[in-house]
Amino acid sequence: MAGAIASRMSFSSLKRKQPKTFTVRIVTMDAEMEFNCEMKWKGKDLFDLVCRTLGLRETWFFGLQYTIKDTVAWLKMDKKVLDHDVSKEEPVTFHFLAKFYPENAEEELVQEITQHLFFLQVKKQILDEKIYCPPEASVLLASYAVQAKYGDYDPSVHKRGFLAQEELLPKRVINLYQMTPEMWEERITAWYAEHRGRARDEAEMEYLKIAQDLEMYGVNYFAIRNKKGTELLLGVDALGLHIYDPENRLTPKISFPWNEIRNISYSDKEFTIKPLDKKIDVFKFNSSKLRVNKLILQLCIGNHDLFMRRRKADSLEVQQMKAQAREEKARKQMERQRLAREKQMREEAERTRDELERRLLQMKEEATMANEALMRSEETADLLAEKAQITEEEAKLLAQKAAEAEQEMQRIKATAIRTEEEKRLMEQKVLEAEVLALKMAEESERRAKEADQLKQDLQEAREAERRAKQKLLEITTKPTYPPMNPIPAPLPPDIPSFNLIGDSLSFDFKDTDMKRLSMEIEKEKVEYMEKSKHLQEQLNELKTEIEALKLKERETALDILHNENSDRSGTSSKHNTIKKLTLQSAKSRVAFFEEL
Repeated sequence: MAGAIASRMSFSSLKRKQPKTFTVRIVTMDAEMEFNCEMKWKGKDLFDLVCRTLGLRETWFFGLQYTIKDTVAWLKMDKKVLDHDVSKEEPVTFHFLAKFYPENAEEELVQEITQHLFFLQVKKQILDEKIYCPPEASVLLASYAVQAKYGDYDPSVHKRGFLAQEELLPKRVINLYQMTPEMWEERITAWYAEHRGRARDEAEMEYLKIAQDLEMYGVNYFAIRNKKGTELLLGVDALGLHIYDPENRLTPKISFPWNEIRNISYSDKEFTIKPLDKKIDVFKFNSSKLRVNKLILQLCIGNHDLFMRRRKADSLEVQQMKAQAREEKARKQMERQRLAREKQMREEAERTRDELERRLLQMKEEATMANEALMRSEETADLLAEKAQITEEEAKLLAQKAAEAEQEMQRIKATAIRTEEEKRLMEQKVLEAEVLALKMAEESERRAKEADQLKQDLQEAREAERRAKQKLLEITTKPTYPPMNPIPAPLPPDIPSFNLIGDSLSFDFKDTDMKRLSMEIEKEKVEYMEKSKHLQEQLNELKTEIEALKLKERETALDILHNENSDRSGTSSKHNTIKKLTLQSAKSRVAFFEEL
């Protein structure tokens, strides 16, 4: 009895000690995950679990987003998950998204998973028209998205209509032109074919490198008012704070880089910005909600920290990640080179095989023709031999008849005819016999000549037959094509070797690998500059080509603003535009803000 009571008590104590949990659903750009979280977990516990599950180390760019009454909010790391103003109905849903954007994606995004998540998010923002993208750039970005998904273009696989179900262009761009889906696909495919040889991560990085120069890339917009009550937009991004006209989200009126800002704070709905130069007065603005001020402050602090961090030496962790990324890039490059060589050898072997098969087929056709010629020669020879034999027999027969006629004539001459009539008749018969003998002699001679000619033709036919047999013998004794297992060419001595044993793969780097990689990177920079120029020319060509199909009445306000900006500044980049806005002193810019 005592034992049963003790066991029940221990079971009850275990039951009490088991922590209470709740279900959380995490939605990423391409997947959904569910976790059981303890009630006491803070935001950092959940965030770290998600990052570990994804294998993500560049955590500083990301956050867990949720929505409160149509306002975006981010999970705080030092606050309990359930203490946030989120729905308590399970599963509690958060979106794992990029909260902060890099200034230069190629230099800052190290891990492939980080690049992929940014690619998916930026692509969705462009398609949802949260980031404005001009039509010609939309086509180029679409071609890189297709390369990332489908790999190298293959006309035998990627036939007309293979992009019919893909969402690749913003609806605004599609509606702006009198172009069918087939016409858009043709232009996307033309560029897609030029990206041959790029791996998925390379195509996604090219996408980001183009997208990061779009005016609205990485900017969070908030409605504000200055002291005069003028309605404006505050833009917060990786470069600093920007003030926009509400009708123009593309070009800011003024900008304040993060290195000019000393302190940011808010009280209720009023926000205060203190410039780094203490001689300059602070400037203030009001937002619509207190909750928005909290979000602005979070974004300002995070972007300012990353801005300063970029301008310092990399931490040990980042250096390690970059070294691993370089090694992985070198390994992948070597692997791609190996695969390219194997593919080239395979294609050459296939071409050789096709050529040999073609030659074999040609030789078979020649052999067939030679056989047919031989058969015709044999038939002709047989016919000529038969005809010669018949002619020879006829000649013999005529000769025999001529001899008989001669004998008859001699007999007639020897016979004495007494009467004159008989003599006259006999002379007539003799004459006729002589004429007949002469004709038979001529016919015999003609037949003899014909027999000689037939013998000569027969001899020529047999000679032709002999030559045909000789040619057939030569064709049938020619060597067939060589074996299709060519010995692969040895690798150059400065290329790392790959040894595949069972299921293991060993990779050996040499000192020359890094040197060669450095040289290749320098070469890539030069090529990139040339490609950028070529790319801009292609974009201008496409813009000119489709301009005639544009429906002017469907242009949006952003389309008109972008065209005006392009006409004024040409191909000036986003960074250059911001730089021009900061040429004036901070004091004059603050004064300008107050007077807006």
